[in-house]
Amino acid sequence: MTLKIEMLRCFCTVAQTGNLSEAADRLGRTQSAVSMTLKQFEDHLGKKLFVGERKNQLSVLGEQVFEMSLKQVRQFDQTVQSIETAAHAANGLIRIASVPSVAALVFPSVLENMTRRFPGAKIELRDADTRQVLDALADGKADIGIASGFHPVKGVKAHPLFEDQFGLVCAADHPLMTKPERPTVEDVVTTSFVRNTLCDLIETPEFVNALDDVDVTIHNTQSLITMVGTGKWITLLPQTIARIIPENVTFRDLPDLPDRRQVYLYVKESSRFDGLIDACSAFILNLKLT
Repeated sequence: MTLKIEMLRCFCTVAQTGNLSEAADRLGRTQSAVSMTLKQFEDHLGKKLFVGERKNQLSVLGEQVFEMSLKQVRQFDQTVQSIETAAHAANGLIRIASVPSVAALVFPSVLENMTRRFPGAKIELRDADTRQVLDALADGKADIGIASGFHPVKGVKAHPLFEDQFGLVCAADHPLMTKPERPTVEDVVTTSFVRNTLCDLIETPEFVNALDDVDVTIHNTQSLITMVGTGKWITLLPQTIARIIPENVTFRDLPDLPDRRQVYLYVKESSRFDGLIDACSAFILNLKLT
């Protein structure tokens, strides 16, 4: 028997819901059909994916299979969506993936400019972390990418876009923000610090050594800003973030933190709509982002 994507989708839905009835409702199938599909899946593997007869606890193998299956189902759905969009993109298609801190600055201008210059062109915008941006380019799911740091990708050209310094980001009334003297790296790492993925770009030894003692990491930028806005947490982010954070959160540079984040524009060398992609990338390169 050949494993099919719908078999993986069925298993993932049952694993997520924890019961056959709700999974069947979500899938638009009968409960017996879902049960049969799971049995076929387990028979093919020769191993059980759930503990006992109830479907509310995955086996050790089930945990591993769920992680891999969910990734494949999501990739399949994204690919189908991209194929359908491309099929209906008679006037062109632009797909841009960007790290959130830059997306908030670039996307509004890009959308206004490209829809005005190229009426009828399809535009897909997504924010993602640097690794996801690079994966989207490599997998053919994005034509243009904006990411932190330089990372060679086959068939993709990298253009320096801008660079900005790292600094303290916290509530406007936080003691480190209101103190007359500028805070230092030591002040930051000895307070309630929240780590984020951009912290990995900082090379100042004092800060790098202190990261091992940080217990909280937040990957989502919006959630991170919300957390520091409570006044209980602080973090380090590039200065560009100061242009998109709410009024109750602010940015302050640190005298002993020289690190800067380099941002690159990544453009596919070959695309179905080369003219459109070239026009869009040229527009982004000419934006005043710092």
